[in-house]
Amino acid sequence: MNKINRHGLISTLAIATLALSLSACAGMSKREANTAVGAVVGGVVGAAATGGSTVGTVGGAVVGGAIGNELSKKK
Repeated sequence: MNKINRHGLISTLAIATLALSLSACAGMSKREANTAVGAVVGGVVGAAATGGSTVGTVGGAVVGGAIGNELSKKK
C-alpha cells in the first residue's frame, strides 16, 4: 500500500472512530466523554506519529485520555 493510500485510510479510520466514540458518549458525564475522546484522538496521533506502532498508539491514547480528563476537571 503506498503512502498516500495509507494516510487516507488512517484519516478515514480516525474520523469513523471519533464519530463512534462521540455517539457512545451519550450517557457519560462531560469528564468521562472528554477522557474518552482524548484517548481516541491521542491514539490516532500516536499511531500517525510513530508509523502505526503499537507502543505509539497506546502511549498516545494514555496521554490523550489524561489530557482530556485534566482539561475537564471542575475548577
